[in-house]
Amino acid sequence: MSLKNRGLDLATGVWGIWMPGFMQFLAGTYIWVGLIWFHTFREPPLYMAALAFTAYGVHWFALGTVRGWNGDPRPNGFMALAFIAISALGIVVFFHNNDNPVGGLFIGLTGVYVSDLFASLFVRPEQLPDGTYVLPPKVKTPIGELGERALGFFHLGTGLWLMYLTWAVVLNFTCGYTLPV
Repeated sequence: MSLKNRGLDLATGVWGIWMPGFMQFLAGTYIWVGLIWFHTFREPPLYMAALAFTAYGVHWFALGTVRGWNGDPRPNGFMALAFIAISALGIVVFFHNNDNPVGGLFIGLTGVYVSDLFASLFVRPEQLPDGTYVLPPKVKTPIGELGERALGFFHLGTGLWLMYLTWAVVLNFTCGYTLPV
């Protein structure tokens, strides 16, 4: 791997660990403490929010570390199974509690993890002329290619929806807007 790509992998890994990883883990921990220790939060859906923030934060720590150390992405596919289950649980909880915008976010997250399952598992290591293999595997099978394209689609759509929700909530609370959320 060239130095330029190594630097990019390391920088992407660091950002993956600190921005989404640390921030989500911190938010999840804060909600857990408010729910369990201090009883300052009372809304039942916040248990799902605490679970999701904490689990997704730890997931970003792992993704960032694997990327930064140039690790093999195939175990992400197996971890995606657990995150599909968490995301599906979020769909049920938030739609049941009439928080449809957040339920929609969890639909997008489910799409991300189903796509990641296929993008991560359907790769094959590239064999070099000397008989060794390049790790992490970079050669995608047709199913892996489709999974990677779907992953990009769901990342983009879910990210845009999350940014809309962020803007709407902040503007509604701070400026008195009435954007639908």
